[in-house]
Amino acid sequence: MARSAARITLIQAVLALGALLVVARAGQLQLVQGARWRDEAERSRQVAQVLPARRGGVYDRNGVPLALTQEFFSVGIAPNELREPAADARTVARALNVPAAQLGRALATRKWVYLRGPYNGLETDDLRKVRGVYLDPVYNRQYPEGRLARGVIGALKPDSGSGASGVELALDSVLSGEPGEAIALKDVAGRTYQSPARLSRAPVPGHDVYLTLDAELQEIAERALEDALQQFHAAGGDIVMLDPRSGELLALASRHLVDGKMVDDKASFFTDAFEPGSTAKLFTAGALLMLHRVKSTDAVFAENGVWHMPVDSRGDTRLIHDAHPTTGNLTLGDAIKVSSNIAMGKFSERLSPVEQYDALRDFGFGSPTGVEYPSESPGVLRLPSQWDQFSKPSIAMGYEFQVTPVQLAAAYGALANQGILLTPTLVREIRDVNGKVLYRHQPEPVRRAVTPEVADTLLEYLHGVVGRGGTGEAAQLANWTLVGKTGTAVRHNRAGYEVGHYNASFASIFPLSGPQLVTVVKIEDPDRKYGGQTAAPITRTMLEEAIAARRSALDRSRLGLPAPVRPDSAVDQDEPPATRVVFPLPVPPDTARLGPRPIPNLAGVTLRRAANALHRRGFEVAVVGSGRVARTSPAAGESAPYGSVVTLWAE
Repeated sequence: MARSAARITLIQAVLALGALLVVARAGQLQLVQGARWRDEAERSRQVAQVLPARRGGVYDRNGVPLALTQEFFSVGIAPNELREPAADARTVARALNVPAAQLGRALATRKWVYLRGPYNGLETDDLRKVRGVYLDPVYNRQYPEGRLARGVIGALKPDSGSGASGVELALDSVLSGEPGEAIALKDVAGRTYQSPARLSRAPVPGHDVYLTLDAELQEIAERALEDALQQFHAAGGDIVMLDPRSGELLALASRHLVDGKMVDDKASFFTDAFEPGSTAKLFTAGALLMLHRVKSTDAVFAENGVWHMPVDSRGDTRLIHDAHPTTGNLTLGDAIKVSSNIAMGKFSERLSPVEQYDALRDFGFGSPTGVEYPSESPGVLRLPSQWDQFSKPSIAMGYEFQVTPVQLAAAYGALANQGILLTPTLVREIRDVNGKVLYRHQPEPVRRAVTPEVADTLLEYLHGVVGRGGTGEAAQLANWTLVGKTGTAVRHNRAGYEVGHYNASFASIFPLSGPQLVTVVKIEDPDRKYGGQTAAPITRTMLEEAIAARRSALDRSRLGLPAPVRPDSAVDQDEPPATRVVFPLPVPPDTARLGPRPIPNLAGVTLRRAANALHRRGFEVAVVGSGRVARTSPAAGESAPYGSVVTLWAE
């Protein structure tokens, strides 16, 4: 009995000790470590989710959307949370346009149904009130104008959604916004549930960027370049349009043949430097005038188009010839007009290498312009210490240094701006999500390249280029004065000059009185090598279309043109007045001597292309609707008087 009592006592003591240990452990867990384990349990059932911020939009100067981020949704359904599974399944199927029977089977057999979509806000709006249906937002970047200005806008990285190239990369920190954070709940099965009450930080949308580009001028430039490359069987080209009063870039077009395919997503107007040829003769002329090394009456012998330039005391020579041989003597203005290599080579001997180099630097060559674009090329301008005895005449002719099309446009902009070089810009405004303007571009002077008097003299020289007998005569307009300079340069690559291959170019200022537009056109390897045969007529065509455009950046009042009007009397009674816009003719027609003309068939083409086609035939244009042309009134094939209104019905 004693042993039994001892065993019982021992067992009781062990049980008591065990109970004491359990109580002690429970006390430790509840009282000492309770907060720690509560936090651990909370963390195990919570998942931190990053809420992406809406990326800011990119617009042209007039608010035309070029890049937009739209919110879409993927839909997740937890069948066990649906209050009325059958009715809720029909609601989801109807809203998302999915087969009801198929969705019903999925809800009956799965613990979670995921519909990737993406679905827009209208499609998912009715689902927000359905218990058990969860909307997962997804942001998609879209480009409403298609390929328009894609080389400038750039693209996003597919994996992260951040900027990969172009403006998307250069202004990524402005556009991207700040992501938010939310806490989702997770059950024992690992399923995640949204919890709106646990939003810890709301996302901040990115800012909207308004570029200096003008969508009207951009489309005109891109279409003109595309047509030119086909017409002249060229390998590529660039077009730049710049407002010389502000430095704002209004249009930037690029097309290049790569592996047998024409691509339009390069930004070669910023990144690819070329030898400008005769378009650069003006800058050596500016140095001569600024340093008073030449008078208006000074002239040099043109050598009848062929000059054996002496290069040393031993009698060695270098052959220089003119594409347009001239007899007699040439002044500096004459040398610019007929683009004489010989005369410019002789005049350049009046400058030292340092003086010629400084003049080119003053016009911005040899350094980046500072435009808001990644990987801009500074061009190539060697130090005077690296020049040889051929460098001064070569540079005076536009060789041995390289510029980008934008650098060349900015330099011509300085001439149009009384000698002041401005920083070219792509960004006009930055606005927050509420439309508040955070930044607005103001002209940024870099330096004075030449005096106003010298700038005026150089403009007079350019006037001679497009006058009768000048190399750029094909660019001149009928009703306004355009000035500019042609250029033809042998193409250069890493291996040297490509004999028989040329870059044809034309740089212009429009109009001469109160300049509003600088245009640079470069055509690579056309079948007609001279800039006066290729780039100059392209410039004239673009300006004619720009003048006729409804909403281009040109100041129509300063050109003596009326602004676009919306005459109520011309509106059909069954059409809202706001849907119809009339485009006036660029020049008042002399209807007394111009008879009726046929209406072309424009079905299926874009409104801008159709409007330009009608303007060229002398009609005013009215537009009803948007999209592509469905029909015209009067109909295609019918005749209408010159100056009458043709209505484009679009859909």
